[in-house]
Amino acid sequence: MTTTTTSDWALRSGSNYWMDSYRSMLRFEVRNLRSYLTVGLAIQIFLGAGMALMYGFYFGDLDVTKRTFLVTGIPALALIPIGFVMVPNAIMEHKLRDTYDYVWSLPIPRASSALATSTIFTLLALPGTVIALVIASFSYDVEIRVGWAVVPAVLFVAAIATSVGFMLGHIVPEPRVISLITNALLFLVLLFSPIVVAIEQFPDWWATVHEVLPFWHMSVVMRAGLTDGMVTSSIAASYLALAAWGVVSCLVAARAVGRRR
Repeated sequence: MTTTTTSDWALRSGSNYWMDSYRSMLRFEVRNLRSYLTVGLAIQIFLGAGMALMYGFYFGDLDVTKRTFLVTGIPALALIPIGFVMVPNAIMEHKLRDTYDYVWSLPIPRASSALATSTIFTLLALPGTVIALVIASFSYDVEIRVGWAVVPAVLFVAAIATSVGFMLGHIVPEPRVISLITNALLFLVLLFSPIVVAIEQFPDWWATVHEVLPFWHMSVVMRAGLTDGMVTSSIAASYLALAAWGVVSCLVAARAVGRRR
C-alpha cells in the first residue's frame, strides 16, 4: 500500500506548486487546442466586424449618436462568443478526445486548470475585439474615446463570459448538446439582445429579462469605457450583475468538476 508522507504533501501545496501547475496547464491547453484557437481568433474578428457591417445594412442611414451606439456595442459582441461559445466547445473537444477525465485526474489543483483555460480564452478575445472595434469605427466614421475605464471593462466582460462558458461546458454531460446550446446562445446574442440596439427599443417584458441576463450589462460597461455620457443607466449596477453571474458560474462549475473526484 502506498502512503503519502509529509514531504509529499509539502511538494503538492503552496504558491510555488500552484503556479507551476498553472503554467503547466497553460502549455497543455495551448498545445492541445492550438488549431482550434487559431480558427477561433479568425472567427471572432470576422464575427465582430462582420456584424457591425451587417447591422448597418439593416438600419440604413444613422445619425452620429446611433452610429456611435452601434460601434461601441461591437466589443461586447466580439467578446461574448469567445466565452459563451468557444469555451464550452473547447471543453466539448476535450470530452470527444477523451482527454477530459485525464485533465481532472492530474495531481494539480483544479482551480489552476480552470484559471489556465480562462486565461487563454481571455487573451484570445483581446486582439480580435480591438481589430473589430477599429474596423467598425472606420466603417461608420465614428471617433471613439478610449479611456482607462475600458481596460477593466474589457477584462471583466471577457472573464465573466469565460466563466459562464466554463460552467456550461462542465454541467452539460453530452458534448453534442453543448454545441446545440452554444448555437442557440449565439442566435440569442446576435438577434435578440440589446447590445447594438438600445434596450428601450425592446418590449418591456424582454427588457426586464435582459436586466437579469448578462448581455446588456456587458454592453453597458463596455460603452461606458468608450464614450462620455452616452450611458445613462447605473454602471455600478451592471458591474454587480456581472459579478453575480461570475460567482454563480464559478460555484456551479466547481460543483460539477468536484463530482468527478
